[in-house]
Amino acid sequence: MPFAAYIIYSSKTDRYYIGHAENASVRLERDHNGGRNKSTKAGIPWEHRWIKWFETRAEAMAMERGIKARRSRTYIEDLIRSQASST
Repeated sequence: MPFAAYIIYSSKTDRYYIGHAENASVRLERDHNGGRNKSTKAGIPWEHRWIKWFETRAEAMAMERGIKARRSRTYIEDLIRSQASST
């Protein structure tokens, strides 16, 4: 089953959250918008802004780590823009 690296956004806190999951939609609703994730509880509601699918969890985790390692809002927003322009 494929795995996703994803970026979600909260307009309430004007923050991005980067993660990975086997089912990104379920993770968003159950954990992030359901208040089960301590890191995202204050920002409810969250919405998907970027998602990329991989064959393995390891690849999705590597992408998540790579995005987080940049520590750059500009980089995150560039990823989001580049995906939006390619669709």
